[in-house]
Amino acid sequence: MSKVIITAAIIGAGPTRDQNPHIPITPAEIADSAVEAFNEGASIVHIHVRDPETGEASNEAHLFEEVVDRVRSKCDVILNLSTGGGGGLYIGPGGETVSDFIQSAERRVEHVLKLKPEMCSLDIGSMNFGEGLFVNAPAVVYKMAEYIKEAGVKPEVELFDIGHIEIAKRLLSLNLLETPPHYQLCMGTQGSLAATPKNAVHFIENLPPGGTWSIFGVARTQFPMVAIGVLMGGHVRIGFEDNLYMKKGVKAKSNAELVKRTVDIIENLNQDVASVDEAREILGLKKA
Repeated sequence: MSKVIITAAIIGAGPTRDQNPHIPITPAEIADSAVEAFNEGASIVHIHVRDPETGEASNEAHLFEEVVDRVRSKCDVILNLSTGGGGGLYIGPGGETVSDFIQSAERRVEHVLKLKPEMCSLDIGSMNFGEGLFVNAPAVVYKMAEYIKEAGVKPEVELFDIGHIEIAKRLLSLNLLETPPHYQLCMGTQGSLAATPKNAVHFIENLPPGGTWSIFGVARTQFPMVAIGVLMGGHVRIGFEDNLYMKKGVKAKSNAELVKRTVDIIENLNQDVASVDEAREILGLKKA
């Protein structure tokens, strides 16, 4: 069995310091948290950025650049930058648009084209997401995939539901994904497939052959999905983006603490954690 790659999702777009005072907000804090996660065993760090003044989610390239520069100066972890920003839409009960954050394909991948990380996320399906909508129209997805491929960056294809697998197959048939692809199974968000063992097995068994995959669960399902991922022969993701607690009533103090618990689960299941170089080999990455 292949060694298990740990991805640490450092912050995401949603968590607030009211929910957990330890979450990183500024580029320096996000970078420091990524390095700490690497030191505990994460081979990949998945990066979102925030406006350092307001704490709100941001898609500004200069913020990504600061995080990337800071992380690269301190460690050799694989950087996986989010391209999810630019797909948010909120509609009121009368059908009116309450707010939106819809951006072009080029704008959503601007920082990826500039910084050329080894990996970036690629959201391919539209869905209800909490109280809003996460909009990934086919034309936008195809163009984003084209830009990412031309940049030589490996996309992590985000799958939130079984139907998204069919969209991934379409991208493969259009030659918009390099093979072998890498999938992220996103389970337990409001609007996605529920994070249960039965659903996880069904999800995994329906993936196209020949690729690699990782899995995560949100909140209290985070660590159970780690175990499922290991037992099913895949890779795992943890971090403040998806979960703020070590256990019920006990808030995590850092992403590093979540990584350390994940390493324990993997080793207790008689598997080994992949190093950064081993992760690159497993995923077929070509370091710039």
